[in-house]
Amino acid sequence: MITVHHLNNSRSQRVLWLLEELELPYEIVKYERDPKTLLAPASLRAIHPLGKSPVITDGDTTMAESGAIIEYLVDTHGRGKLVPPAGTPAYRHYRYFMHYAEGSLMPFLVMRLVFNRIRSDAPFLIRPIARAIAGTVSRQFLDPNLSTHLAFLAGHLAKHAWFTGDAFTAADVQMSFPVEGAVARAGGSIPPRLTEWLAKIQARPAYRKAIERGGDYAIAG
Repeated sequence: MITVHHLNNSRSQRVLWLLEELELPYEIVKYERDPKTLLAPASLRAIHPLGKSPVITDGDTTMAESGAIIEYLVDTHGRGKLVPPAGTPAYRHYRYFMHYAEGSLMPFLVMRLVFNRIRSDAPFLIRPIARAIAGTVSRQFLDPNLSTHLAFLAGHLAKHAWFTGDAFTAADVQMSFPVEGAVARAGGSIPPRLTEWLAKIQARPAYRKAIERGGDYAIAG
């Protein structure tokens, strides 16, 4: 039996979604973020030394990292589902977006979260300075880079129904968290192509079933 060590409002939601798409049986062990720090509880370190989620166990196998988990599940249990044929243009898109999600897009979204918290949570006496620094970093670095990435993704989806082409694949599952994060943290600047794609994935029965099983899901802005 596959067990998902699931942290609320985290990347592990897309692992639950993938398991529902693959129609695989699984169990959930739930963990809650600290309401002040938003960090995972220390109990996750008993499963993996980094104490982060997602983590899955499958018999004697323990896997961490969203992309590695997704590839493990489709390779080990997928029966050929949700992966394009090797050597095709769709497969090259698949490999690219499996790595792009966390390697290129998420760092800017994490930085946006950090600087948003600097604005809101800095000590009172230095708050004006902190807000000024955060605003400068956002205007000169984060905003331009996020705009470039969002325009790139919108341009890709203008040519393809899904991230790998005409068919829904595990790369769309991998891309779900950063796109949802962009909506939460970039506000009204999200191109329509991305919101249309997001509406499509959120309407999938497997996506909705994963929310039912995993619990309330919202990404911090």
